[in-house]
Amino acid sequence: MSDDTRRPFDVFNGACPSREVLEHVTSRWGSLTLAALSPEPARFGELRRCVDGVSDKMLSQTLKALESDGLVERHVHSTLHVDYRLTPEGERVATAVKDLILALYAVMPDVMEAKARTA
Repeated sequence: MSDDTRRPFDVFNGACPSREVLEHVTSRWGSLTLAALSPEPARFGELRRCVDGVSDKMLSQTLKALESDGLVERHVHSTLHVDYRLTPEGERVATAVKDLILALYAVMPDVMEAKARTA
């Protein structure tokens, strides 16, 4: 990605801390969890049902990583009620993830056609 503007972070540099956050956000479970948490908070079980195929362990690890990145907050309402919500930074990233998902939906007919040609 060519850009003359100097930025304090460079995801193309392997030592840049933004690389780790990008990995959390763009992992299968990270991107789906962010999208599932937008527009409203959700409990763990709700997220697990929404993100089909994720195990409890992977969802827990994903939420912890996104929380440590400052993209998700864990709110304890009582000993039986915990929910997860996006921070303002998480909302910004989730919006980009949702835009990517919508772009993917838009090209899927062409993708499916290409796959059929190469099968």
